[in-house]
Amino acid sequence: MVRYRVNIILIFLFLIWSIIVGQLFKLQILESDFYQALAQGQQRKQSLIGTRGEIFFKSGEFLASNNVVFHVFATPSNITNKQETANLLKDILLIDEEIILERLNRSSSFVYLKKDLSEQERTLLTQEKIPGIDIETELIRQYLNGPMASQVIGFLGGEGIGQYGLEGLYDEVLRPQEAVPKWGLAGQLLGLETKQTNGANIYLTLDYNIQFIAERLLEQAYQKYNIESGSLIVINPKTGAILALANFPNFDPNFYHQETNFQIFKNPVIQRIFEPGSIFKVFTLAAALDQKKINPETEYEDKGFIQIGGYTLKNYNERVFGRTNMVDVLERSINTGAIFAQRQLGNQAFLDYLEKFGFFELTGIDLHGEIFSQNLEFKKGYEVNFATASYGQGINITLIQALRAFTALANDGRMVKPYIVDKINQNKTEPVFSSPVISSQTASQTTAMMVSVIENGFSKKAKIPGYYLAGKTGTSQVPYSSLGIDKRGYSNKTWQTFIGFGPAFDPEFMILVKLDNPATNTAEYSAMPVFRDMAKYLIDYLKIPPDYDI
Repeated sequence: MVRYRVNIILIFLFLIWSIIVGQLFKLQILESDFYQALAQGQQRKQSLIGTRGEIFFKSGEFLASNNVVFHVFATPSNITNKQETANLLKDILLIDEEIILERLNRSSSFVYLKKDLSEQERTLLTQEKIPGIDIETELIRQYLNGPMASQVIGFLGGEGIGQYGLEGLYDEVLRPQEAVPKWGLAGQLLGLETKQTNGANIYLTLDYNIQFIAERLLEQAYQKYNIESGSLIVINPKTGAILALANFPNFDPNFYHQETNFQIFKNPVIQRIFEPGSIFKVFTLAAALDQKKINPETEYEDKGFIQIGGYTLKNYNERVFGRTNMVDVLERSINTGAIFAQRQLGNQAFLDYLEKFGFFELTGIDLHGEIFSQNLEFKKGYEVNFATASYGQGINITLIQALRAFTALANDGRMVKPYIVDKINQNKTEPVFSSPVISSQTASQTTAMMVSVIENGFSKKAKIPGYYLAGKTGTSQVPYSSLGIDKRGYSNKTWQTFIGFGPAFDPEFMILVKLDNPATNTAEYSAMPVFRDMAKYLIDYLKIPPDYDI
């Protein structure tokens, strides 16, 4: 009988244990997702959120900052006499009583009465202490310089997520982190998940004054040359720090939602490919010089054209220069001379040098959305493709790729990576150099040839007395494909560019100007004057001593 009772108790305990285990299995395994979601729903995010990091020019001027605004809202269920409340509010908020009353009678748990209160309105509301009426504080993103550097900065979207530019690329860095309390199923506080509450501040390499002048020069180019669009970049070629990056047209990030053409948010310096034209001759000649296939005095006979297969490749305006050398090729921008140099170098070596110059890869610049062209058509290896690429046609690059490649001339043959973020909080960016692309001797020879372009060639109007500047023009036709037209060949529109640096043999600045379809025939009459104006400003602004007495 005793054993029977013991067995009954054991069976009873086993059943209870089985029920408990079953319930735990149900809660922890079968229905865990439901209860996890329920617990998360009970967690309340407290106002422990910090501020979004701010973005500054090099000298501390604001590019993106935070501004506090105040809104007044009502909780209708907490208002006893809505008519009396509406009567009080109409004189404070300067809103019709009927409009306020209609909002107070809504069935919503809360309703906004007015946003962005004035200081006087906020003071009066605070003094009155009207039951059911409260003031809400909101932190908004503000771009104090309006459209300045807008494609660099991007904007903060409506969901509080950075879009485009630095706001997009560094969204996680800039974004404030939340401290979220964790609540158990019974409502007990389990603890706080705390992180850094303020976003990091970002300080740029952009110089406010240089950026301002760059943008003004593009606006003037629009007035003078009727350009469709354009870009102007200034870089320290020894470090890679970008001092100005301007685009026309631009937009006001404070009112980004008013834009209908979303393409304006893209940064053409890093997100648009183009055929560079004659500025590319510099790389062709530098590669041939580096392999000692030519020297600056190497001569050839220019007949004004070269026949390759079924194609006839000509100089601009069908000019004929006769017996000439490699310095003349740059000075007078002779297409057949670039083809001659490329042929001395050979197709594979030419391709290898273009790869070393970084034209088939991203630069890695710290801006959102950089692209590059793999140049698959060019890489098919047709003889005519190599010939046209030697003078910058039929090969696609970005402005930032061109700029990085030219920095090899300022750094004894090594390119430097362009960058625009000087430091994040106190973490400073350091220059990053490539392996040598060309020898130091080749860099000096090529620079001297570019100086001759301004001193003696077609770019004399870029000359600034007292200074040796190195430069090169480039004018290329725009392919139909770049205009979104499904058609082979080239349109009548042009890209006109000028790149230059100074002082030539110890450069403190490098400038790249690109104007899209200006009302001029070549860059000599459009991009080059813009370069000169920018260079003259930089010489004065940076207090650069002259190379020689005038």
